[in-house]
Amino acid sequence: MAATKSRTSSFSRNFSALSSQTPGLKHGPNGTTFISSGIPDLDRILGGGFSLGSLVMVMEDSEAPHHMLLLRNFMSQGLVHSQSLLYASPSKDPRGFLGTLPSPASSSKDDKSYNSDPDQEKGLRIAWQYKKYFGENQQNFESRKDGKHEFCNDFDLRKPLERQYLSGKNIECVSFQDSPNLVALRDRCGTFLSQFLRSDETTSSAGRVAIQSLCAPQCEHSNMEWDILSFVRSLKGMVRSSNAVTMMTFPPSILSPSTSKRLQHMADTLLSVKAIPDEDKELANLLTGYQDMVGLLSVHKVARINTQVPVILDATTYSIKLQKRRFLILECLNQAPIDGSSGISYSTSGSCSGSSKPGSLDF
Repeated sequence: MAATKSRTSSFSRNFSALSSQTPGLKHGPNGTTFISSGIPDLDRILGGGFSLGSLVMVMEDSEAPHHMLLLRNFMSQGLVHSQSLLYASPSKDPRGFLGTLPSPASSSKDDKSYNSDPDQEKGLRIAWQYKKYFGENQQNFESRKDGKHEFCNDFDLRKPLERQYLSGKNIECVSFQDSPNLVALRDRCGTFLSQFLRSDETTSSAGRVAIQSLCAPQCEHSNMEWDILSFVRSLKGMVRSSNAVTMMTFPPSILSPSTSKRLQHMADTLLSVKAIPDEDKELANLLTGYQDMVGLLSVHKVARINTQVPVILDATTYSIKLQKRRFLILECLNQAPIDGSSGISYSTSGSCSGSSKPGSLDF
């Protein structure tokens, strides 16, 4: 009689694949693999992070460079995970920008208490019958929760990234300020992305492309809107067939409305940032915690790789805050209570729910 082959549940296989993955990569539903944005709150909002093979576009605000906060954390997270990075900038010395990248905070500091997760502190709360599927895999998963191997770090914006992360050969810097067109940048991106062509094998490495202010006014190609659209279309095709993610920022205010809409349509994940005026009394009365906000982040589109089901967001606009002036966090906007109310109910007129004694008509 043939020996009975033991059956391995899909629950066990999925967790085993997750625990043996390369640091910096996380498997999601429908065969999607994520890399971190470098902002823990943004990863949670997007459902896991940025999907490999996606194009992330950030619309800049002409009044404040808040888009650089997203770009810096994105670049730092890749360098911490030893992922290759291609940085393109309109400045003449793009490598000098690397000195402004933030450093990951120590996990032992109390400064990260705002980001603590009670479920992580108490361990995974699962039914007892599922524990046998974990075994050593659970220990391996928990052992990776150190400062270097965790999926997303908290970055200290006041502390520069250590030189050990900047001295590697996996960093390429390109300046396109004096380029008459975007052909050279497209070829450079193609050569870089060819190192991470997607195959059926397990993903062992990933790359990141960071492009700052693609059509900046100081560039010669800033008025070549058709060339800009062609470049982005080609770049999206190259990224889709690779194990890489491209984050690109652009100022929509200097583009025509039609070109700006076309760029937004080509993005897989579309974000925008906006500065908050220092003294906006109407907004201060409307939102709680207005004094602690430095800007607003809006999520217009989330990448849908290998699925047609859209990601349902709890909100589309979030406040950008600096916790202890060091850590970048995102919070949902909360409406401030109306003056004279307790904050629980905004109703001022009598109603069945406003009575202190419950009645038969109360719901």
